[in-house]
Amino acid sequence: MKNLALRLVSGVIFVVLLVGSILISPYTFAVLFAAIMALAIREFHQLTNKNPDIQVNTLIAVIGGVLLFIGAFVSASKLTDFPVYTIYGVYVIVILISELFRKKQNPIHNWAYFVLGQIYTALPFALLNYILYVNNYQPIILLAVFISIWVNDTGAYCTGMLLGKHKLFKRISPKKTWEGFLGGAVFVLISGYIFSRFIPELTLLQWFIFSEIVVIFGTLGDLSESLIKRTLDVKDSGNAIPGHGGILDRFDSMIMAAPMVFLLLSLILK
Repeated sequence: MKNLALRLVSGVIFVVLLVGSILISPYTFAVLFAAIMALAIREFHQLTNKNPDIQVNTLIAVIGGVLLFIGAFVSASKLTDFPVYTIYGVYVIVILISELFRKKQNPIHNWAYFVLGQIYTALPFALLNYILYVNNYQPIILLAVFISIWVNDTGAYCTGMLLGKHKLFKRISPKKTWEGFLGGAVFVLISGYIFSRFIPELTLLQWFIFSEIVVIFGTLGDLSESLIKRTLDVKDSGNAIPGHGGILDRFDSMIMAAPMVFLLLSLILK
């Protein structure tokens, strides 16, 4: 009961912070999500650096991710015409060159995992800025991404507990079932219908497509993070959120869903 209470309290605080940061202003969003992304990159490299052949400097990777996020925010919000991404590009090149002087045992691994950390962790968070500004300023649409993920997780869990029999991906996530996956998809379709009644920027059909993209790629993101943890033989990516594990554990669905939602919205709204 104590652990359940801890999960409930930390979960409520987590949701309130996320929702509040998105709705209050783009700057509260930028500050909170840049901090969350920094923690996510830190977790990722703490996990991968458990392998003695991999020695990526975590602080340097975090700085790179923050530069990418700031560049995306400035570019998406059109705060300046300066090509801010050049700063991030130069930074990455300098980091790659620095392996010439670090004299580590396997620099190729360090290059590969530094770049992987930026693509897997930093890039999806950076793309949230473009969802926020996909058609001027649209905080409700960005919030809909997270609500859809939460609805899918809840629907899949409840349906899987009640009806789950056929394993979805037993090798990686033994608890997930096809019944849970389909149940989550139905629940998210319902939430998509509700969104269509209050957010007219997308048609009902477009909201349904939006919803199922979140279901499919959110599930793949969840499975991908499970693959990382299973490969590294860890239960959670970290302990940043009491009772819930790490940042990556809470944002694994978003990591795959956000890029695909961004592509969909770019086609629809631009």
